[in-house]
Amino acid sequence: MKKSIKYILAGLLFFFQVSLFGQNVVDLRLNELLITNTEDFQDDFGVHSSWFEIFNIGYGTVDIGGCYLSNDPNDLKKYPIPRGDVLTKIKPRQHILFWADNKPFRGSFHLNFSLTDSKVLILTSADGKTILDMVSLPDNLDPNQSYGRKIDGEGSYGPESDNSGWIVLPRTSPSTNNYTLDGKSRAEIMKETDPFGWIMAIMAMSVVFLALLILSLVFKGTGKIAINLTQKKADAYHKTQKVSVADISGETFAAIAMALHLYANETEVHDIETTKLTIEQVRKNYSPWSSKYQSMRRMPEFRKRSNR
Repeated sequence: MKKSIKYILAGLLFFFQVSLFGQNVVDLRLNELLITNTEDFQDDFGVHSSWFEIFNIGYGTVDIGGCYLSNDPNDLKKYPIPRGDVLTKIKPRQHILFWADNKPFRGSFHLNFSLTDSKVLILTSADGKTILDMVSLPDNLDPNQSYGRKIDGEGSYGPESDNSGWIVLPRTSPSTNNYTLDGKSRAEIMKETDPFGWIMAIMAMSVVFLALLILSLVFKGTGKIAINLTQKKADAYHKTQKVSVADISGETFAAIAMALHLYANETEVHDIETTKLTIEQVRKNYSPWSSKYQSMRRMPEFRKRSNR
């Protein structure tokens, strides 16, 4: 029983870890950047500055507050993203934009370094050690030309990122998807691949049947565990109820033999059938609240006999 509880708790813990993992900062990706900005997107102050965006690939809201941004591998905590700002929460499959203008006094999204004199851009977790994503900045970009992932969130990431999946984008797309501007959406590609919907139907049915199979295996395994536990309890109970002949004393055997002897020889106390006993029930009609009835004597009664 204890082992089964441990297995159940371990499964629940694994499930919750997977759920939390899907809504953690590990879902964040550096997605697009622009180094030289002369006539592109402007910030809230109407200034053209270097910018980059971070994309949340997960399906849960992620708060980037507490993480760090840097352009120096030897100083991963160069710019701490402020905590408590509601704007630092990135919704599922959405972007957040930062300005690398070396003017942090302008707000939470204005950094204390610029991309024009940087070789790398690093996003670090709140522990200040774990590199969530890193990208090497190209040195051959034209002014107002952005560098980003071909498909949002896809490609290499982390401390060993080799910039695979990154390209020079034909058009800047701050805070929007990179791929759908000049390419086909995934829905259009799926429609071309599966015009009649057979692939989608088969995939959906496969998912349903797989889920049913998993559920049947789980219930079957749970039933076997319950049966085994019940059988173990029954066996343990029967073991405790068994009495060995060696544990019975001689006096007990003598008493049993005497009782059988008296039962076989003293037949006058029984009916004709030797296997039946007669028990006559005596009824006393008196009130249980009074005990005087037991000491009272019944007086003789005189009854006249009618002559016919």
